[in-house]
Amino acid sequence: MLQDDIAALSTPPGEGGVAIIRLSGPGVIDHVSKIFRPYSPGLDLKQRPGYSLTLGHMVDAQGLKIDEVLIGLMRGPKSYTGEDVVEINCHGGVLPARRCLKRVLDGEVRLAEPGEFTKRAFLNGRLDASQAEAVIDIIRAKTEQGLRVALNQLEGRIGQELQLIEDELIGINAAIEASVDFPDEIEEPDYEELKGRITSQIKHIKNLLSSSLRSEIYRDGIKAAIIGKPNVGKSSLLNALVKQEKAIVTELPGTTRDVIEDYINIRGIPVKIMDTAGIRDTDDPVESIGVQRSRQAIKGADLIILLLDVGSGLAKEDLEIFSSIEEQNLIILVNKDDLAERKIEPEDIEKHFSGRTVIWVSVKEGQGLELLESTIEEMVFSGLLESEDYEVAFNLRQKRSLERGLNSLEDALNNLGTLPLDCLAVDIGGALQKLGEISGKSLKEDVINRIFHDFCIGK
Repeated sequence: MLQDDIAALSTPPGEGGVAIIRLSGPGVIDHVSKIFRPYSPGLDLKQRPGYSLTLGHMVDAQGLKIDEVLIGLMRGPKSYTGEDVVEINCHGGVLPARRCLKRVLDGEVRLAEPGEFTKRAFLNGRLDASQAEAVIDIIRAKTEQGLRVALNQLEGRIGQELQLIEDELIGINAAIEASVDFPDEIEEPDYEELKGRITSQIKHIKNLLSSSLRSEIYRDGIKAAIIGKPNVGKSSLLNALVKQEKAIVTELPGTTRDVIEDYINIRGIPVKIMDTAGIRDTDDPVESIGVQRSRQAIKGADLIILLLDVGSGLAKEDLEIFSSIEEQNLIILVNKDDLAERKIEPEDIEKHFSGRTVIWVSVKEGQGLELLESTIEEMVFSGLLESEDYEVAFNLRQKRSLERGLNSLEDALNNLGTLPLDCLAVDIGGALQKLGEISGKSLKEDVINRIFHDFCIGK
């Protein structure tokens, strides 16, 4: 355990029903007992059991009341950080929370760094590195599916899968090293058996990486850009998808001058939907900047939704826009399908957009939007595993370590029978080291610090 005490506000600043100040460290219970006056006379906070609540007042240095608070005690090692933890529940609001935190920090307790409570949980063995990283995924989850995947990580799903692989690799290395160290007593291992065991673990890792792709989409989502010439209904489509008047809609072309974006939930997939300025040549300097930003948004999008207008028909602008993005993932929406007078027919679409995904919609009437959502889901998950047997999602750091571990195992398999056994043991050991980076068993201090860098203070 670490020897200093830390504290931070764990709830968002601002007005609310309750604000929580969290403390962790070996001396926090003693410290809080000096600045807290319980309602029950003679009650000693230091003698209270873990998982107890005590009502009273925070007091200043002169013994004057600061706020009525509820003190929660969690004694280590059965706490979030593995240390003694105190949570001070004061009234929500900027002033009471600020005054209570200031009083807590008057002594030898220091303000916690971002993510330091979770970092201590990792350093004290309460969580492995992958579980600690899952905490930030839970906080940032945008859909139910993304939250479910993050909760699986917090419960140690990654660690459980990796432990199975590590146990098998340790067994393989033990057999190899015993044969190398005691050649007169132990026969060389069966190469076919070794090949089968290594191949099995390679397959296990590849399955983890493949199944992770689906879960990563639920966690990270995609970026989708709505594009088209002016006045085809892009802003109306954005408003319909986010279910609010996010963008201004008028009869005048060129109303949208900048990229307007919001997050929506499509079948559990977080989609950053972007309404772009109508793409056309213009002398208006403001609109020209909007068009330029639209083109930048299009380049960074995972999916393009190209809108056409049944009422105005196919124009040269439509075809020019299509030619500039035809290499990207694309859905073509033929909008205003509710109009009686149509200037776009199915044969026009077949002529210019053959083989493309085309949906006829009326954004105004809400027609075709459910089909659009199901099509997006199908395109996003096309070719990915449907199985949820693993339901893990590796972040970039974890994926790189897993891929390097996979490379070491593939080297071991390729070198089996051609290089000495001790070289094979080096490859297996390299794979174990890389897998250990994911759980934190073989992480360097700078990497540990980087993991918690993006956490909020108080978590």
